[in-house]
Amino acid sequence: MPLSLARPVDSDLLIKKSRFLGRVEPCAGREAALERVAALRAEHPGAAHVCWALLAGGQSAANDDGEPGGTAGRPMLEVLRHQDLEGVLATVVRYFGGVKLGAGGLVRAYTDAVAQALLGAEKVPLVRLVTLRCTLPYALEGLARRELELAGAQLLEVRHGAQVEMRLALAEDAAAAFRARLSDAGQGRIGWFSPEDGPAL
Repeated sequence: MPLSLARPVDSDLLIKKSRFLGRVEPCAGREAALERVAALRAEHPGAAHVCWALLAGGQSAANDDGEPGGTAGRPMLEVLRHQDLEGVLATVVRYFGGVKLGAGGLVRAYTDAVAQALLGAEKVPLVRLVTLRCTLPYALEGLARRELELAGAQLLEVRHGAQVEMRLALAEDAAAAFRARLSDAGQGRIGWFSPEDGPAL
């Protein structure tokens, strides 16, 4: 099972006068990663490089930010892959100290900055969420809310019209059982939307 991180963790390495500030943190996808990298650039205007690697399914990416090709982002990404991580962003901010490290030295420095941060990271199982939508009579709203709580589902939106319409999120592996249990309890009076019916209520 892929793992993610509970919270951000930092590392700080000094190698031949260059300072490498590493960080690993949970990250949903490329858009969030680019925002985080932009924030780091703003926080560290004097840094020579802000290199990063994202492991998030189809949105995985690596960026050397001006370091010689393949010496920063790709090695950082490999560290994340070896730890079976998913939904994780690794960043390393480099302040150049005036001594060139060479390609091998750079690969080691960027790898070590990420590996050091991961040593202190709490890894948690990655729970994939799915969104469900249903309609039900007002008389069943209390029952549905209790079932939601028992299943650890998150109520995203509720609309009160001719019937109650709910949109909720819960763990993918618990969705089928939850839906069956709620349908049984509602005795056929709960209607389910398919995901293709669109995200808006």
